[in-house]
Amino acid sequence: MTKICMTEDIPEREARSFEVEDNTTIFITQRDGVFYAYQNLCPHLQTELEFLENQFLDQDQEYIECSTHGALFNVETGECIAGPCMGDSLNKVNIKVHSDGGIYLD
Repeated sequence: MTKICMTEDIPEREARSFEVEDNTTIFITQRDGVFYAYQNLCPHLQTELEFLENQFLDQDQEYIECSTHGALFNVETGECIAGPCMGDSLNKVNIKVHSDGGIYLD
């Protein structure tokens, strides 16, 4: 397994991006103590989600937001709930949180 970061690197209701194997960029966000990871790629235009570094969430930090066209995605499932990619989902990245506090690619 490849270590990505530590749990304390991802504050509650924030997100951070990381480059992993094959130059793939992912982001990890935390909601109620649970960590979720997705590829940093909008299913609509195949562009990165954030305009500013690590700005993946909407203003209220409730949803993942594509900065290109404003699509909103459910944090827990990655499903698009508003915008031109309704019915599509972000590509989930399987991660594991270990007892050492590390977040690893699964």
